[in-house]
Amino acid sequence: MRRRIREEEETGELNIVPYLDVVVNLVMFMLLSMTGLITLGVLNVSAPRIGGEAGAAAAKEAGPKLLLTVAVGQQGFYVAGAGGVLGPDANATDLRRPPTIPLRGDGKYDYAALSAQLVTIKEKFPAETQVILTADGSVVYDVLIQTMDACREQVVKTADGKTERKALFYDVSLSVIG
Repeated sequence: MRRRIREEEETGELNIVPYLDVVVNLVMFMLLSMTGLITLGVLNVSAPRIGGEAGAAAAKEAGPKLLLTVAVGQQGFYVAGAGGVLGPDANATDLRRPPTIPLRGDGKYDYAALSAQLVTIKEKFPAETQVILTADGSVVYDVLIQTMDACREQVVKTADGKTERKALFYDVSLSVIG
């Protein structure tokens, strides 16, 4: 018997350069498009601050702090402050009591009434800029953003039909109902 010498088939290497070009271009496109979207949705908020001895000394010199808190619950808005804005029993995180600003008749949150309430508080504390915003876990994100907008500024219609914006409590801190 004669043995045949088989020629091994010559296999070429797979050219993956075009595939890598496409993948790199897609990754770059997605990264660039995401950075453009992210900058449009940024709101400046901060966590509540805890002050040491220096912070306590400055607070004694400045008088009583307001510590305005707006809580968003399923029944409406709860507004309270340590400066005695709504009385001594005002506790914004106690969601068992009736809300300061209940829901409207159609079941939606009353942002105009919240803004009006905050205007009266701003008149009593004109130098205050901080508000602590808390929300129930089941509150929709859009409600939280609209509440933040109502806390930050008041939209007023002037006599000539134009809208004017007045700053209220623009230093918003986010907190969790514990």
